[in-house]
Amino acid sequence: MSAIPSSPTTVHSSSVRLQRRAGKVVFYLICGVLAVLFLFPVFWSTLTSLKPPAEASAVPPTYWPSSFTLDNYVKLNKYGAGIMRYVYNSTMVALVTVIGTILLSTLAGYGFSRFHYRGKNVLFIMVLAALMIPFQSILTPLFLLMSAVKMQNTLLGLALVYITFQLPFGVFMMRNSFDSVPREIEEAALLDGCSTWKMLTSVMFVLVRPGIITVAVYAFLNAWNEFLAALIIMTQESNFTLPIMLTSVRSGYYGAIDWGALQAGISVTILPSVILFLLLQRYYMQGLMGGAVKG
Repeated sequence: MSAIPSSPTTVHSSSVRLQRRAGKVVFYLICGVLAVLFLFPVFWSTLTSLKPPAEASAVPPTYWPSSFTLDNYVKLNKYGAGIMRYVYNSTMVALVTVIGTILLSTLAGYGFSRFHYRGKNVLFIMVLAALMIPFQSILTPLFLLMSAVKMQNTLLGLALVYITFQLPFGVFMMRNSFDSVPREIEEAALLDGCSTWKMLTSVMFVLVRPGIITVAVYAFLNAWNEFLAALIIMTQESNFTLPIMLTSVRSGYYGAIDWGALQAGISVTILPSVILFLLLQRYYMQGLMGGAVKG
């Protein structure tokens, strides 16, 4: 008996399946390579921080430590006021920035989204126009302003500067997040007896949670990692944040760079940002894709 030849439809379906599988393999291969490229510096920095100090500064570098040690973290704590002081400073500045940015941008975003008044669009464009101004160009006026109101060298003053930088993006995100919520939900809550404040906090805030988390994560990462404004406004070592403290470690004693302590400081600085993003990445992506493309 002769074999029954395959129909053209069957051959085409098999070819399509093979192409799809090959496409998936190539896609995951590219993603894997990109993931390795992005994660390798973090892995190398953490590994170097756990090497003995002599191996951390060795040239050429050793690719794997002969033993794991925390000596570099102990040395890091001897710089300036101690690493925990700088972690505290960065944490307080970042938390005040996040809280202030969320409160102001949420209320402003709700006002731009729900209320109608003369000049609203012009005012909103003026808020967004601040995104086009390089913040480096206004650092000198901000420094003079902080000095005039006696808030230079204070954590609160630095946090207020960061809130100013974050508000345009935060207001934009929250206005679009509120725009994506149907007005019928708001009207139904009011008809059920909710006051305006209870409706805003119990109903609307829950519905725009991804947008709020996006604003919070964005504000935290920028406040935690920002260097230039903190370098200019803070001149007392006890008030330095982590990025400024790392410059002292990089300079080292007598100009020598302590690579082990520097990599330990980098690892300490990276850790909170990585943990926060991994915990909130789902909401962060929802907020960016749901709120930022509306309007």
